[in-house]
Amino acid sequence: MREIRFNAFDMNCVGHIQHGLWAHPRDQSHRFNEIGYWMDYAQRLEKGLFDGIFLADVVGVNDVLGASPDAAIRGAVQVPVNDPMMLVPAMAAVTKHLAFGVTVNLTYEPPFLFARRMSTLDHLTGGRMGWNIVTGYLDSAAKAIGLDAQAAHDDRYDLADEYMQIMYRLWEESWEEDAVLFDRAAHLYADPTKVHKIRHEGKQYRLDAMHLTSPSPQRTPMLYQAGSSTRGRQFAATHAECVFVNGQKIEGVKAIVDDIRAKAVDYGREAQDVQVFMGATIITGRTEAQAREKFEDYRRYVSSEAALVHAAASLGIDFAKYDLDEPINTGKSNAIVSNVEAVSRQAGPQWTKRKLLEQMVLGSRQTPMIGSAEQIADQLMAWSGEAGIDGFNLSRSVVPECFDDIIAHVVPILQERGVYKTSYREGPLREKLFGSPHLPARHIGASQRIRRG
Repeated sequence: MREIRFNAFDMNCVGHIQHGLWAHPRDQSHRFNEIGYWMDYAQRLEKGLFDGIFLADVVGVNDVLGASPDAAIRGAVQVPVNDPMMLVPAMAAVTKHLAFGVTVNLTYEPPFLFARRMSTLDHLTGGRMGWNIVTGYLDSAAKAIGLDAQAAHDDRYDLADEYMQIMYRLWEESWEEDAVLFDRAAHLYADPTKVHKIRHEGKQYRLDAMHLTSPSPQRTPMLYQAGSSTRGRQFAATHAECVFVNGQKIEGVKAIVDDIRAKAVDYGREAQDVQVFMGATIITGRTEAQAREKFEDYRRYVSSEAALVHAAASLGIDFAKYDLDEPINTGKSNAIVSNVEAVSRQAGPQWTKRKLLEQMVLGSRQTPMIGSAEQIADQLMAWSGEAGIDGFNLSRSVVPECFDDIIAHVVPILQERGVYKTSYREGPLREKLFGSPHLPARHIGASQRIRRG
């Protein structure tokens, strides 16, 4: 049985996935502007031996519902939202092992500057950085930087492939491993013959520069990716080391996992080069009755309007145009295509707004796992064994108690069953997960690495 890994899944905002629960009297997410909140958060997770905190992000507003941002603003649906990267140094300063997966939209980030920021954070955290590679799905984000609309779904992945070529060259090729000498006697800090300019002239990008940061502990940060569409899986199989999927039925998730790993093998990698984390929401307690009582308490604060705001944006469908039982025409979405496909599989081809709302029992399409610690452990182990899942990105519901409950009740059961670590391994994030701090030679990014001799 594989070891089960946990990431906390959150966002630097009030309302992330379970919409409306910020109104619960015990929820502390309204403190997202306080640095002490995030430092305490990180320490709680590390005490629970979580592998990391996975920080989502958007750079636009969810304004598809009713063609207006008003409902998003009313319900705090991922707005206001702050920069996730700014949280990392503070959380890293009070932890030793907790890793940080940060979502950054490459469409709107110059590769040269972004490469430096990630290398800097990898240095400051001692090699605990991961990058969730996204290409965006909001037209509002494109308009914010002067475009009329975002590029087509598959075109965004084509742009991302070129972007990754540049990033690999900056991180892996620009500085040779022994370029830094730090020779005080000779007044020689680095050997200029071992620091190289990167020249790139492509369809989307041009570059003629050396990387400004010396090699960080991982060089290339751990690479996360969450695309489950046909084009997204191709990108994941090429680049991703950790893939984030959303749960449906076990057989559906297994098909996605098997397909991504098979494609990775086709691209010269090995199946174990890709670890898969599934999104999950857990409501638990000492007993099933306690968990059910907590779930019913949480449900009273769910906002259906806020849930529809987020669903409309991620699916690219304005639900304000539909009555409750009117069949919804998905058409060709330019948002998150895999989300549209997942809803169609779960609710059927003639799904309606009512069917969608029935799925969103806690304000999102993610059906919660509810039960005692033993029951939750059974479910997690079933997913791991039957679908090939390596770990779970655990969405917050009422924070911090949702994670405190998992740490207090579920983690000890998993440890007793031998499927959850009892201490952290040493080393950078990639070494903890894969045994080496650097990209393996068979990864496309490692082909850019300069080797002595």
